[in-house]
Amino acid sequence: MKRRLKIRGHEIHWRSYIPNMITSGNLLCGMLSLILTLKGQICPAAWLIAFAVFFDFMDGKVARMLGVSSAFGVEFDSLGDVVSFGVAPAILVFSVSLSQITGVWGALIAVFFALCGALRLARFNVVHMPGPFQGLPIPAAGLFLVSWIMAKITLHPYVMATLVLFAGGLMISTVSYSNLKGLKRGMVNRRKMTFVKLLVMVVAVTLREKALLVFLSIYIASGLIKFDWESWLSTEEVPMEADR
Repeated sequence: MKRRLKIRGHEIHWRSYIPNMITSGNLLCGMLSLILTLKGQICPAAWLIAFAVFFDFMDGKVARMLGVSSAFGVEFDSLGDVVSFGVAPAILVFSVSLSQITGVWGALIAVFFALCGALRLARFNVVHMPGPFQGLPIPAAGLFLVSWIMAKITLHPYVMATLVLFAGGLMISTVSYSNLKGLKRGMVNRRKMTFVKLLVMVVAVTLREKALLVFLSIYIASGLIKFDWESWLSTEEVPMEADR
């Protein structure tokens, strides 16, 4: 017997719960990061935000694979992203650095980042169109801030404040950023993709904990110089279908 739940006259298949359970993992990582930040466990709190990216990537992928994408899932995903990539990074960098700024300015800068993240997600849900992202995606922005902590690089509080304002401003900007989800099998330039994979491996092995910061910095810079990774990695020729 197939298990279905009726809500306002609509039947919901049990498979529709799977992506939402994965999204819950995203929210769980964000909440645990906040709790660990309050306890002063900074490095684990930063890594939990990185783990949240995995759940954020997988929930949409699984939803599309199972054919159970829904408006509820989109909204739930956004709520999780606000916590994991907006509030949690803001509180983390405030605890580590911005709290040293005189007065309430450090707190206001942290709030600014979280607010920009919420605005970015609201705009995405309302006006998102296929193609490049409009503004820096909130997972990239939040992970960019905590990657400095993961890299064990200590910045002056005013330098960190500048980075927070910069990342927040990019989220609500009109700067275009590549959406690599648009890449399809059979339409990827193998040589370029192999080069990118090898480069990622070399950087990861040589720089270790600083590698993530390098990758995110490159991605952020690519939007500013209008470099489209999706177009660069895509082939111009349409693959021929095999004769049957």
